[in-house]
Amino acid sequence: MKILILGAGKMGSFFIDLLSFDHEVAVYDIDPKRLRFTYNCQRFVSLEDIDTFCPDLVINAVSLKYTLDVFKQVIPHLVKGHCILSDISSVKTGFKEFYEESGFAYVSTHPMFGPTFANLGQLSNENAIIISEGDFMGRCFFKELYSRLELHICEYTFEQHDRTVAYSLSIPFISTFAFAAVMKHQDAPGTTFKRHMLIAQGVLSEDDTLLREILFNPYTKDQVSQIRDEMTELIDIIDKKDEEHMQAYLTKIRQNIK
Repeated sequence: MKILILGAGKMGSFFIDLLSFDHEVAVYDIDPKRLRFTYNCQRFVSLEDIDTFCPDLVINAVSLKYTLDVFKQVIPHLVKGHCILSDISSVKTGFKEFYEESGFAYVSTHPMFGPTFANLGQLSNENAIIISEGDFMGRCFFKELYSRLELHICEYTFEQHDRTVAYSLSIPFISTFAFAAVMKHQDAPGTTFKRHMLIAQGVLSEDDTLLREILFNPYTKDQVSQIRDEMTELIDIIDKKDEEHMQAYLTKIRQNIK
C-alpha cells in the first residue's frame, strides 16, 4: 500500500518507522529540516510530489490546530475513490462533518499515548481508539496495525470519543497542573509526593500543543467544573473541621476508585 504521512513530527516519525518496512511510505512536511532524520521513506516538501505518488492512504499527523487546513491543501492532489483520509487527532470536533463533505472515504483513530511520555518500544499497556464511523477497510487496517502493537482497542463514535478523552485525559492533566502550580521542592519528600512529582514531570514533558488540544476539547470545561465543585466542598469541610462530613467524603471517593 502507498501511504502518505502528513507531518514529520514525533507521531509522524513514529508512523513512518512503524509502516515503512511493510508499505511504500512518503512523508510531506513544509519544513525540510524536519525531514532530515526520516528513514526508509520518500520525502516531499511540495504538494506536486503528492500527485506523482498517488497514495492509497493519507495519515494526517500534524497538530490538531492545522489538521483540517492541511487536509484542505492536500485533497486537490489526491484521487477520490482511490485514497482514504485518516487522522490521529486527540480531539475530533468537526471532523465528521469535514470528512462527509470531502467525499473521500475516511477513518479516524486516536493512539492514546504521547510520543514523549510513552515507551514506544513497549505499548502493550497503552490504548487506542478507532472511530466506529467511516470506511470499513480503513478501520480494519488500523485495527490490525494497533493489534500488532498489542494496544487495547476501543471503538467509539466521534462524539463518544471527545467525551471519553475529556474525562480520561483532562481530569489527570488538570490535577497535575494544580499540583505543579502550588508545588515547592522538598529536601525530604514523602513517597506520595515523589510519585506525584514523577507524574507531573511526565505530563509536562508532553508537547505543549498536545496539552492545549486536550484542554480545549469542548467537553473539558464540564470536567474542570466538577473538579472545582469538589474542591469547594473539600475546602468547606476543612474550614469547619467537620469530621462526620470528612468521613462521608472519604467513603464516597474510595467507592469511586474500587
